Amino acid sequence: MDLKKYIRDIPDFPQKGILFRDITPLLADKDAFKYAVKAIAEHFKDKGIEKVAGIEARGFIIGAPVAAELGVGFVPIRKPGKLPFEVVRKEYQLEYGMSILEVHKDAVKKGEKVLMIDDLLATGGTAHAASELIEQLGGDIVGWGFVIVLKGLKGAEKLKKYDIFSLIDFD
Repeated sequence: MDLKKYIRDIPDFPQKGILFRDITPLLADKDAFKYAVKAIAEHFKDKGIEKVAGIEARGFIIGAPVAAELGVGFVPIRKPGKLPFEVVRKEYQLEYGMSILEVHKDAVKKGEKVLMIDDLLATGGTAHAASELIEQLGGDIVGWGFVIVLKGLKGAEKLKKYDIFSLIDFD
């Protein structure tokens, strides 16, 4: 299935000079959405995954059904102040500012195999920070699944020690 036709380009969002790749048309199409979830799960199905971790918010939308497809639990990685239990946190640099991610300190057990999910890989700052959080908890990251990778921004270089799978690559 050609998923590129379900991606909408939005110039100057969230700020001038950024071209936002919007996956909401893909999510709205039942066949495209189902295909995306199944394709990511299929790529990682024989890796012994015990948890899927998704980054707020679009990583939740993709990651939770991937976890269900694989028959494993889901771990939300959230923005500050959104999780009700004790957390570990990571501050990191975005391409247009600073941000923070948090995860419950008991979300992953030492040695658990974790698949990481987000909608898009750009410069890799968010994905790298999320990886550090899961590894801080003792998780063993099996790989990263993305709907889109923006190759020209070289985010994959920050994740080179992981298996990176994407459904769509843009230069």
